[in-house]
Amino acid sequence: MKICFLILLISLSVYASKVSIIKVEGMHCPLCTTAVKKAIKTLDGIEKVSIRLNTKKVKVIYKDNVLLNDILATIKTTSYEGVEISTEKLILK
Repeated sequence: MKICFLILLISLSVYASKVSIIKVEGMHCPLCTTAVKKAIKTLDGIEKVSIRLNTKKVKVIYKDNVLLNDILATIKTTSYEGVEISTEKLILK
């Protein structure tokens, strides 16, 4: 029984991800969003990045081992400032 539980925990951690919504003020055109998206995708463990220019919100889905501070620091390299709005843990099936 303990072995089954251990296997379940390991498999859940392999498929665990987080999704963060980040507000990035200052983006005003598609080139801005492309720069931010491209920068975030350079980080290992990033699964998906989507940006809504009209709301200035970036949605990032990433592995558990990625730190939100690393994502925010990467956004800063594009001359924009990111502020976390929310972060949730996902279990992918």
